[in-house]
Amino acid sequence: MTEYRNHNTAFHSELLAAVPHRDSSVLDIGCGDGLLLRKLATAAASVTGIDSDHSAVARARARLADTPDAHLVEGDVLTSSELDDRRFDLITCVATLHHMPLNIALERMRELLAPGGSLRIVGLSANKTVIDRLVAGALVLPVRVASTIHRESGYPGMTTEQPRESLADIRRAAAMVLPGSRIHRRFYYRYTLDWTKPL
Repeated sequence: MTEYRNHNTAFHSELLAAVPHRDSSVLDIGCGDGLLLRKLATAAASVTGIDSDHSAVARARARLADTPDAHLVEGDVLTSSELDDRRFDLITCVATLHHMPLNIALERMRELLAPGGSLRIVGLSANKTVIDRLVAGALVLPVRVASTIHRESGYPGMTTEQPRESLADIRRAAAMVLPGSRIHRRFYYRYTLDWTKPL
């Protein structure tokens, strides 16, 4: 299966660089067709991807067929018993958090992270304030140019949903659930959240 470039894959190199060491175990939440998971498998000892979309998981299985240390779970990360007894050194979550209840999802990610582990989220937020709308408006032209240059695309049938929470909402939730987390507005109408679980 071929690689492709879009608003989400633009952050893959950052997430790959976040793998702490070669013996790491990594969980990718909302793994989609497994493109990021395959990249992570080159840097970590074991990678697990979870997605509730049957067709996406089928594509991921095909992409990762020759990757023995990759494990795929078809299910809901919030309720999947397959993950209950596992803890991960790195958890990635790209364009998926807005599909789930915010606080509950952050609590589940915190639970699944090993002490000292890192959580890296690339997310979407709703434009609710004047600042939100001004920033989004200022990005329209440069994002369109970048998208054209990189010939951006996704995979067929990729599930999409509009975000409900604003960046301010996400900051408040993260401050309660993940104290010390860092959130930044980014290009491509995205934000990033980084958090390290205390030892």
